Amino acid sequence: MKSRLIIFLLLVVTTSSYAQKVFSVDSQWQADVKVFVVESEWQADLTVYKVDSQWQSNGNEGRWFFTDSQWQADKKVYFVDSQWQADLKIFFVDSQWKAKWREKEKIHLMY
Repeated sequence: MKSRLIIFLLLVVTTSSYAQKVFSVDSQWQADVKVFVVESEWQADLTVYKVDSQWQSNGNEGRWFFTDSQWQADKKVYFVDSQWQADLKIFFVDSQWKAKWREKEKIHLMY
């Protein structure tokens, strides 16, 4: 029982340290990445699934946890109004397994 608890805690700590924690800022100059939400999945560089808790996100695979404060986030994003202003084009998906990079050359933006 004790070893199961230790293994569980290690998994939680490991997963949370690699979580894609994101905070949406109000100004472009505050952002690490400027993001545009496209209308179709095929237009996206990254398909994103919004998770409800930090432990559900895992690595740089498109599962985003939106934090309540800027200091908790790994990346600060700003949602732009035009596609040409964006560093990254995303599409929100309805299933966790659909979250993935479609344009691997932009993967560095979220590390």
